[in-house]
Amino acid sequence: MGSLARLEARLAELGSVLVAFSGGADSAFLLAAAARTLGAGNVVAATAVSASLPDTELAEARAFAASLGVRHLTPMTDEMSRDGYRANGADRCFFCKAELLDVLVPIAAEHALAFVATGTNADDALAGFRPGIRAAAERGAVTPLLDAGLTKAEVRAASREWGLATWDKPAAACLSSRIAYGIEVSPYRLGRVERAESALRAALGAAGFEVRDLRVRDLGDVARVEVDRELVDQVAARPDLLEVVDGFAAVELDPRGFRSGSMNEALTA
Repeated sequence: MGSLARLEARLAELGSVLVAFSGGADSAFLLAAAARTLGAGNVVAATAVSASLPDTELAEARAFAASLGVRHLTPMTDEMSRDGYRANGADRCFFCKAELLDVLVPIAAEHALAFVATGTNADDALAGFRPGIRAAAERGAVTPLLDAGLTKAEVRAASREWGLATWDKPAAACLSSRIAYGIEVSPYRLGRVERAESALRAALGAAGFEVRDLRVRDLGDVARVEVDRELVDQVAARPDLLEVVDGFAAVELDPRGFRSGSMNEALTA
C-alpha cells in the first residue's frame, strides 16, 4: 500500500477531524486529503489567531479552506499568558503547541469531531528537537501524515498533482521563531519582525530580486537577515536595501543564507 492509500485509510479510521490549519503546505494537504476522504461535512479547519501569526497567513488560510468548501474557524490563542512561551527558552514550542491544543480540543468536542489532527509529517519526526510535537501528542492530537509515512517531498508532490496552490509554498514558521532563544517574546518584538520582513520583501521585489525565503532574525539590538543562498552576494552588493529594516540598532546580512530553524544552531553549538 502506498503512502497516499495509507493516509486515506488512516483518515477513514479517524472518521472526523478538526485540522490544526496553519496555512502551510503540510496542514493544507492534510485538510484537502481529509475533505476528500471524509467529506467536507466531517472536517473543520481551525487557524489559531495570535500575535505570532502574520496577517498574510490568515488571509491565505481563509481562502484555501473556502476553496475546499470546509468550514474555517479562527479561534484566539494566548501564548503570551504562558510564562514558558514568553521566556523563549529552547522549549518555547512546547508551550505554544500546548496552548493551541488546549484551545482546539474543546472546539473539536463542541463540533462533535472525533480528533484534532496536526500536519506533522514523517520528516518532522526525524528532525530531532521538536518539543511542540511532544506537547501535541500529550494532548491526544493525531498525526495522519506521519502515520502514513508521508515525507515533505511527498506532500509537495501530491499537492501539485491535486492542483493545490500550496504545493510549493515556502516554509512559514511562526513569528516567534525569529526571536533568538533567551530573549523574551513580546507583541512589540513580534510586530517589529513582521513589519521588517514585509518592508524588506517589498524593497527586494522592487529592486528586481525574486525572493522565495526571507527571515529577519531578532538577536536583540541586531537584526540578522537571511535570504535565499543564491541571492546573498547580490543583496550584499546592495546594502541600501537593508535600510528598510527599522527598529534595530544594526542590521546584518547572514552570509550563509536562509536556513529553516537556524535559531536551533545555537542549541547544538
